[in-house]
Amino acid sequence: MVLPVGTLVNAGAVVAGAGLGLLAGRVIDEKLRSAIFQALGLCTILIGLKMALVADNLMPVILSCVLGGLSGQALRLETRLAQAGDAVKIMLRSGNDRFTAGLVTASLLICVGAMGLVGALEEGLGGSPAILFSKSILDFFACLMLASVYGSGVAASAVPLLVYQGGLTLLAGFLAPALTEGIKDTLISTGGLLILGLGFNLSGFKPVSIENLLPALVFAVIFGAALGG
Repeated sequence: MVLPVGTLVNAGAVVAGAGLGLLAGRVIDEKLRSAIFQALGLCTILIGLKMALVADNLMPVILSCVLGGLSGQALRLETRLAQAGDAVKIMLRSGNDRFTAGLVTASLLICVGAMGLVGALEEGLGGSPAILFSKSILDFFACLMLASVYGSGVAASAVPLLVYQGGLTLLAGFLAPALTEGIKDTLISTGGLLILGLGFNLSGFKPVSIENLLPALVFAVIFGAALGG
């Protein structure tokens, strides 16, 4: 069994970045906080756009997003995730009104991406954790900026990161043979669209319900295998 060193370092970077962000948030005024949000939003849009254009065949991506959105709405995922975040907030006895928003936003940003998927699988197959080390640097600064606005909920996103990336690393030997290029491309492109929507939210555009779109990642595996080539 491969120890998920890359994910452990990544989670540490998330907590460290969030910790510095909490300290910075105490001295940052509202105008500077707004500027940070706009910059982070634009960078997130760029990352999402680059990922979304990975797949050559867009039909699996479109089908995944449409059916994923319908499923997420039917399951009321946005409400359920908010309730779960509130439960964590109560458990940690946090008085931060933005705790849940910070937890959900940071979790989506650091978990839904190509670097986490590819890096975790590569390390799990005996390769280098270099991709996850690079991701750790990016996540450190992203969480620093998010925590300066959202507060302590951002640090809690290290837990879903550990579960997701660590699980991929531990199960890489079983998962990798089934992950065809079609599935990978569809997953990355679909995830890119979710990150693109998150970037719009951070930039202040009309909010996109990213939580309700999460089932699109499940459909991406299905349609990626069937139609992705």
